[in-house]
Amino acid sequence: MQLIITDARFSRVRAVQLSGLRLVLAALGLSLCLMLVSATLYHWVFLKGAREGWPVIGAVVRLVVRDEVAQQDRFMRENIDVMAKRLGEMQAKLLQLESLGERVSGLAGINPGDIKTRPGQGGILIAQHNLSMDELQAALADLDQLTNQRTDVMTVIESRLFEQKIRKMLVPTEAPVKDVNLGSTFGWRIDPFTGRSALHTGLDYPAESGTPIFAAAGGVVVTQEFHPQYGNLIEVEHGNELITRYAHSSRVLVKKGDLIKRGQKIAEVGTTGRSTGSHLHFEVLVQGVPQDPQKLLNAGSRLATPKLAWHGAQALLSDKVPGSHMLEMPALNPQSRQR
Repeated sequence: MQLIITDARFSRVRAVQLSGLRLVLAALGLSLCLMLVSATLYHWVFLKGAREGWPVIGAVVRLVVRDEVAQQDRFMRENIDVMAKRLGEMQAKLLQLESLGERVSGLAGINPGDIKTRPGQGGILIAQHNLSMDELQAALADLDQLTNQRTDVMTVIESRLFEQKIRKMLVPTEAPVKDVNLGSTFGWRIDPFTGRSALHTGLDYPAESGTPIFAAAGGVVVTQEFHPQYGNLIEVEHGNELITRYAHSSRVLVKKGDLIKRGQKIAEVGTTGRSTGSHLHFEVLVQGVPQDPQKLLNAGSRLATPKLAWHGAQALLSDKVPGSHMLEMPALNPQSRQR
């Protein structure tokens, strides 16, 4: 590109030759000059007018500031909404965890009020600083993860405690008749009818006719009938081939197939069947073999936890009857049952 500059005063003509590089450099120089001039004008006019409150510039500044504040408010509101949602989720999880903790405490035999005391915290204050939004979100994420882990652990503990409680409720460790002195115990004795030595396969609870009989453990009624020797008979199965028998009742309050719970009234004391007087004959059988019920009743009052009670009862049931050589007692054979 060639520029021709003429001077009429001196009658001169001057030609300037511009190449592509020179044009680029000239354009950059011109742009730089314009930027400097614009910056100078902005600083001198706009900022000066904004500081001194010039009418037009002041209105523009207020409009710009109002827009920026609105954007900041909108940004803060969005973040607050997100944090409020996270807070609501955390509150719901904490309520769930508190409810789960109360159930677990109840199963474990702990008063929930004893564990609600706020834990002590303290220490010297070193280099404090305001939390940023990222740090706050990270703390909430850690708390959410910890809450999920604690909930999972508490759920497993609850299931284990509930299982142990169910097992305890299925072990006959509760006396079937309340506030009654024990009569004949388990083992060999002189039979009151024959006068000969015979194995007494249970415990006798002498009581007046009509005295309530309670289930020694939860289970299902598998037998409810009148038997020539046992009289009005009830058999309750508790699982693991464990059965309890209640004989000589005057009145029966359950029927075969009923699901009963521990401590439920199932009959009343009587003197039906092969009996010399009003009493309850109580038996415990494992795999059809009679065991000493007194060992289970003692274990129920001696062992504190459900798991120990269950294993202790299993250990006690494994003991052989002294002198009986674990005599097999068929299920409902009238000829083989004893009083």
